[in-house]
Amino acid sequence: MTTPHPRFAEALAELGLGDLDVRTFPDGTRTAADAAAAIGCELSQIAKSLVFAADGVPVLVLMDGASRVDVDAVRRELGAGKVTRADAALVRETTGYAIGGVPPFGHRTRTRVLADRSLLAHEVVWAAAGTPDSVFPMPPRDLIGHAGAVLADVRER
Repeated sequence: MTTPHPRFAEALAELGLGDLDVRTFPDGTRTAADAAAAIGCELSQIAKSLVFAADGVPVLVLMDGASRVDVDAVRRELGAGKVTRADAALVRETTGYAIGGVPPFGHRTRTRVLADRSLLAHEVVWAAAGTPDSVFPMPPRDLIGHAGAVLADVRER
């Protein structure tokens, strides 16, 4: 087991998940494809944590690694006027992590979280553990629960 990002380790301890199986891959897990290749799992078993701005307010979307987020579906789900992809500065400011290492929970600030239903197709999904080379496995319902996410259909068809 690897030591995760300090902020994420703190979140795990608060959630009683201090013994979570965090794994580090020296070649990196920055993209979903990199993570799936390193782990040896299907691309759709990667749980991406993506930050968007809905009318300027950050929102986190959890999406399977094989799919893309439909921003119009996110806009409709949130009742927002405009949804855009967050830039690197907003991602770091909101979550405390850099793009490529954002975990599904344990962020600097509390944000709304949407989880695409596609994640439920798997027994276990893998998510970033706060760094671009660390991941952890978790049943998707547990991951969604710890993230405080609302299930939604927000992937591109």
